Amino acid sequence: MKFTKGHGTGNDFVILPDPDGALDLTPELVAAICDRRRGLGGDGVLRVVHAAKHPDGAALAGEAEWFMDYWNSDGSFAEMCGNGARVFVRYLLETGLATPVADALPVATRAGLVRARLDGPDIAVEMRRPRLYAASTAALGGLTLPGTAVDVGNPHLVCPLPAGLELAGLDLTRAPGFDPALFPAGVNVEFTAPGEPLDDVDGHVLMRVYERGSAETLSCGTGACAVAAVALRESTREVGTIAVDVPGGRLTVTVTDDSCWLSGPALLVATGTLTLPTP
Repeated sequence: MKFTKGHGTGNDFVILPDPDGALDLTPELVAAICDRRRGLGGDGVLRVVHAAKHPDGAALAGEAEWFMDYWNSDGSFAEMCGNGARVFVRYLLETGLATPVADALPVATRAGLVRARLDGPDIAVEMRRPRLYAASTAALGGLTLPGTAVDVGNPHLVCPLPAGLELAGLDLTRAPGFDPALFPAGVNVEFTAPGEPLDDVDGHVLMRVYERGSAETLSCGTGACAVAAVALRESTREVGTIAVDVPGGRLTVTVTDDSCWLSGPALLVATGTLTLPTP
């Protein structure tokens, strides 16, 4: 079948056009596609399917034509992926499958409806306002790091590093420990450090992330939103704009009274034909 490869600040995805939902996509098949040695390689799969043709998107078919069927690289589902949504929208626009109406393009996801718009050369998506709801900790390499649980349609744990602990020195080759009672479905864990002051934003944060189902990635869009919300709270702000630098580049997050906009580059880098593995 045909595929397209794309990424948003290094968070990379294999895009599979399947408008009628005919592909028998399984966890094993997704894991094989995302394998970086034996498959195409990617942090996840984005299946492009009509909302009306997918059971998880049918309820939103009256509001959005397309459903983003997102799978982590290990074959598990994810409710939402901010970078994935931006790459998904780039694909819809460049292939002519969708056209913005009044500068907005709705997309159905497992976390609900998201809106997208062009932001100069970048793509921005509007998601739910991050909800900070509990204190918790992450365990990493013998360290116990305090953090804040944040809901962005999927679960996050944001852990600002204490003074003297370098972000670049963290070993994220293994999953951080977390409280399974608070995060029964797992959690994306973000580690942050302050960045240098920048003009035209209310704050600047450096971030690394370990994503459930994908290990450490170069970027995480919903994670950047969670990090921005925590950074705003620490500066005693309810709303504002935060620049979040990830290993793959820079994302800009604007938290408003009732939503959150994630903006950054979204690029399509290759197309081709995928030979699906046989059982």
